[in-house]
Amino acid sequence: MTATAQTTKNTFARTENQAASLQKMGGFAGLLAAFTFVFGFALFATTFEPLTTGDLDAVATVEFLRDNQTIFYVWNLVIYVLFGVAQAVLTLALAARLKAISPGIAQVTMALGLIWSGLVIASGMVANVGAAAVIDLYANDPTQAGTVWMAIDSVGKGMGGGNEIVGGLWLLLGSWVALRGALPKSLSLAGILVGAAGIVTLVPMLADVGAIFGLGMIAWYIWAGIVLLRSTN
Repeated sequence: MTATAQTTKNTFARTENQAASLQKMGGFAGLLAAFTFVFGFALFATTFEPLTTGDLDAVATVEFLRDNQTIFYVWNLVIYVLFGVAQAVLTLALAARLKAISPGIAQVTMALGLIWSGLVIASGMVANVGAAAVIDLYANDPTQAGTVWMAIDSVGKGMGGGNEIVGGLWLLLGSWVALRGALPKSLSLAGILVGAAGIVTLVPMLADVGAIFGLGMIAWYIWAGIVLLRSTN
């Protein structure tokens, strides 16, 4: 074997190893993303249940944040920041699979997935920094603290917590392309349905569909994670 042929062979081997490594990382990222959703829903239904009932006014909400500041910080770090990192890794892994089928659309899905990751991470950071600010303000002016928190919360929800349009588009478009063989057909069809549920949260009267999107994403992330991990064995 000539030196050139050996170099080419080594290059192909490194490329295959890198591709397999990315798929494995994507698999673990999918499972991690599912965990962040489960963690978020669990606290939302227990510790943070007062925030979901609508019974707390703006001032009472700041009081609640003050009394649960540490767990609120952890909650935001997990469901927003940690999720955003996992989503970015999974986005790259899936884009690599879609590239062989449709390079152009693969780039679009990668852009959507990374934008979603960035928005979600930013949303979590805004919530944590904003909570610290209003908790400090509460000591001197509770009413003003409540007003400020309402503004901060609206910004955070607008970026990543109030609707799932970007995530829904990423999943819907990626799953549609994946029907051509990048992922199992059943997983791709499930992704189309869940992605569509995320997109309709853009309509205010259908915002509650976001819960369906979230629960569907848990199942999809676990399923996708297992598929990607098995593909590297």
